[in-house]
Amino acid sequence: MSLLSSLHDKIVVKNVDQEGNIRPVEPLDNDSIRPTRLKDRTWTQLTYISFWFSATANVSNLYAASTGLTVGLSMWEAVACSFAGQFLAGCLMALNGRGGALYRIPFPVLCRASFGPWGALWPTFNRAVMSIVWNGVNAVQGAQCIYVFLHAIFPSIENIPDKMGPKSALDSAGMMCFLVYWIINCAFLIVPVPKMKSLVYIKVFVYYGAVIAMTGWTVSLAGGTTEALRHGSTIHGSEKSWMICKFLFIGLGSCATFISNAADMQRYARRPNDVIWGQLFSFPVSALAVAVFGNVIASASVSIFGELIWNPLDFLDMLMAGERYTSGNRTACAFIALALAYSTVFSAIFENSIPAGNDIAALLPKYITIKRGFFICAILSYAINPWYLLSSASVFINFLSSYQIFLSAITGILICDYYALRRGRLNIPDLYTADPKGEYHYYHGFGIRAFAAYVLAIVPNFYGFLNQMGVGAGIGVLRFYFVAYPVGISVAFLVYYGFARVWRVRGVVGGRGWREPKEYLDEFDNARYGGDNNGDVEGVQVDVVGKGIANL
Repeated sequence: MSLLSSLHDKIVVKNVDQEGNIRPVEPLDNDSIRPTRLKDRTWTQLTYISFWFSATANVSNLYAASTGLTVGLSMWEAVACSFAGQFLAGCLMALNGRGGALYRIPFPVLCRASFGPWGALWPTFNRAVMSIVWNGVNAVQGAQCIYVFLHAIFPSIENIPDKMGPKSALDSAGMMCFLVYWIINCAFLIVPVPKMKSLVYIKVFVYYGAVIAMTGWTVSLAGGTTEALRHGSTIHGSEKSWMICKFLFIGLGSCATFISNAADMQRYARRPNDVIWGQLFSFPVSALAVAVFGNVIASASVSIFGELIWNPLDFLDMLMAGERYTSGNRTACAFIALALAYSTVFSAIFENSIPAGNDIAALLPKYITIKRGFFICAILSYAINPWYLLSSASVFINFLSSYQIFLSAITGILICDYYALRRGRLNIPDLYTADPKGEYHYYHGFGIRAFAAYVLAIVPNFYGFLNQMGVGAGIGVLRFYFVAYPVGISVAFLVYYGFARVWRVRGVVGGRGWREPKEYLDEFDNARYGGDNNGDVEGVQVDVVGKGIANL
C-alpha cells in the first residue's frame, strides 16, 4: 500500500501558489492550464507574424490549392479561392482566440464559460481525438519525407523487403522512417512552448528556402515551360460558380482546426494585440504564396514527366528514378526532403501536439500536465496505426475532412458567448471550480443552452456529412454542404444567443460597452507580488469585476 501511495504522490500534479508553496490539487485545475504566467509570455508580434506565416508551411498545403484544377478551375481561380477562404479563417482565428490572447487560457478552459465545467469535457474530448488522429496522419507524411531523404543517401533502401502488406500506406522501409520521424518529434516535445519561438523562425526560413529552391529547380528542368499555368477554366456558368463557392469554403473549412486552436497558441502572447497582424495578414499571404509555389511545381512536372504530379514528395522521388539518380539530383532531393521533414515535425507540434496537450491536461488535470499530454498524444498517435487508416479507409479520411461541421458549431458558440453576451468579461477563477455557486456551473456543471445550440447547428449539415460517409444525396444537398462551415457557425451563434436572451445566462449583466480589462494576470502569478506593498506591479491593478489583475 505504501508503494502505491508513493507512486500516486509522484504522478499527482504539483500546483504552486504565487509564493512557490504547494497548493491543493483541484479536479478542474492545474498550473499548466491556468492563465500563462507573466514570465512565460514571451511570444512577440514578430513571433506571431512568423508563426502564422509558417502555419501553412507544410507538404499537404503545397498542393492543396491545385486540386481546383482537377474540377475545371484555372490555376489562378483555385489560388484566389484558397486565399479568400484562408483570409476569412484568419478573421475567425482573431475572434475565436481573443479570450486566449487576453486571459492567456487554452481552448478547453474557454469552453467552460459556455458549456460549463463538466460539459466542456465533451468538446475538449472531441478535439483531443481529432488532434491525436491528425498527429498520426502527419506522422505518415513525415515518414515519407524521411524516406525521400534516406533514399537520396542510401539507394538500397528501396530494396528492403516489404512485410507490411497491401493494406498499409507505408512499406517496411517507410515504417523504419516512421519510427525515425516519431523519435525526432518526441525529442522536440521536450522544449517548453514559450521557448519554441526560435523554432518558429527557423521553420519559416527552412521551409520557404526549400520550396523556393524546388520551384526554381523544377522550372529549370522543365526548360522554363509551365504551360499548365496558362490554361483557363474548362467549366462555365452555374457549375463554375458553385465550384468557386466550394473551393472558397474548402479553404475556410480546412482551417477549422487552426480556428479552434487559436486560444492555445495565443495564450503565450506578450501583449494581447501582438497576435492580430499574424492572423489577418501573414496567415492568408503565406497560404497564397504556398499555393502559387505548389501550382508552379505541379505544372513543371507535366513538362518533365509528361504527367501531372501533385504530391511534391512523389515528385522528388521520381527525380531520382533510373538515370536521374545522379549526385546532383540526390543532393538537391536530400536537402529539400530534410527541410520538408523539419517543417512537418513543427506543423504537427503546433497543429496537433499543443492542442492535444491542452485538451488531455484539461480532461484529467489532477494527473496530467500539458507536457505529459504531449507524450500521451505521441504514443496514441502511434498506437492507432495511421499507416493502415490512410491506406484502406477512404470513408475515414472523408470523416476527418468533414469534421469541420462539429468544430464550426463549437466556434459559433464560443464567439457568441465572448462577444455578444459577456462583451469580453470572464470571471477566470470561476472557470477553474466545480462549486455550484460558480458563475459557469449552470445545470449540474453543464451548459444546456450550449449543447442545444451545438446539436441544432449540426442538423442542417448532417445529411451532407452522411453523404461524405457514403450515403446517397441529391445535388442540392451536395451544394449546400459546400457552405457547411459558415452555416454551422451562424446557426450556433444565433441559436445560442436566442436561448441566452430567453433563459438568462448567469453572470451576464445588462448595460452596454465593452468590458475587457486591458491586461490580465493570474491570481497565482508571483509577478503580482513583485511591486509595492499593495501588490501593484508597474501599473497593474486588481480587476474587481473579473477577480483577477488588470492593467486599467
